Parts: sequence; structure tokens; C-alpha cells
Amino acid sequence: MPKPSITLHKNDLPEGLSFWQSVAVDTETLGLNLNRDRLCLIQLSAGDGSAHLVQFDGNDYAAPRLKALLANKSILKIFHFARFDVAVLEKNLGVLTEPIYCTKIASKLVRTYTERHGLKDITAELLGIELSKQQQSSDWATKELSQQQLAYAASDVLHLHALKHKLDAMLDRDGRRAFAEAAFRFLPIRARLDLAGFSGEDIFSH
Repeated sequence: MPKPSITLHKNDLPEGLSFWQSVAVDTETLGLNLNRDRLCLIQLSAGDGSAHLVQFDGNDYAAPRLKALLANKSILKIFHFARFDVAVLEKNLGVLTEPIYCTKIASKLVRTYTERHGLKDITAELLGIELSKQQQSSDWATKELSQQQLAYAASDVLHLHALKHKLDAMLDRDGRRAFAEAAFRFLPIRARLDLAGFSGEDIFSH
């Protein structure tokens, strides 16, 4: 497998960089508390073996080019566990990301033979690629990211297009594409419920 191309940008995407039809997206934060832990890094990939990483200094979240991309309704944003990332992006950037595809939701709809729906698990099974999670607990607010951090962050988006292709075939095989698409449309609302304090509550329960 060729070594991926990883490019780091500061606070926004550069002029002239564009994505067509779809882009894989992930975020790195200081923790998993939406109201406490700030956004540090956004990773993007066109599914072509390259990754663009946008590092934030914690002060400047203007990012007009990045926000335009996330809000562009003609470009599909592919996530793994979109619920968290979409909430992080709205909280920190003030942008509603759509349309959305979530490989974790798709996996739960079709890989009903397992409870293992983490990115590492589905990438290993569906693509035969082993991802390293060594840098998962890492200080993403550090001024200078290590090469190991950059490689880890990039790996979270480099394979999402290929996973989507595999999962789409399984959704169609099992007749569950409509369920997936309805769930994806609801994700921005689910993210807003999390931000409003309903993250631990099942509003559909009795």
C-alpha cells in the first residue's frame, strides 16, 4: 500500500483546494465532553490516498473555506460516528454539517452478527486493513503535532470512502438503505439534542 499524502494547514483550508461529490471528515478534540473540550483538528480526505488536516490554535475558528465546504449541500460528508463530530463542528465552528453519511450507523444496520462497530473493527473486517489506535488518547492541543499523531489522524479518514462502498452494498443486499438514509438525515437534530443536554436520554423510550 502506498504511503498516504498528509498535508497540515493552520486554522482553515487553503485557497484553491476543493472536494467533489464527497469528502471524509473526522475531528480530534481535547476530550469527549462537548461543552468542555475544544476542537483541535479536523481531518479531510477525498478518498484518493491523501489527507488534509486543519489544526486550530483555540482562538481562531473563522475558517470560512472549511465552513463553506461543511455546509455545501452538494458534497456528501462521510463520518464514522457522525453524531459526535457534527455536534463538535456546530459547537466550535457554528456550522451545520450536511448531508451526512455515517459508517458506524450503516455498520450497525447490516453487521448485526457483531457488537464491534468501531472504525478499527470494520476496517479490518471489510477492507483487511489494520489501523493503529496508539495515539487515540493524545494531547491534540499541542502546538507541534508529532508525525505519529498526524498519521493516526489521517488514518481515520483515508478509508471511509472504501468503507462506504462496502457498506452500501450490504445495505442494498439487506433492504436497509432507506433506514440508513433516514437515520443520516436525523443526525444533525440528534447532535443538537446532545448539545442541548439530552445526550444520555432516549427520547423515544416510554
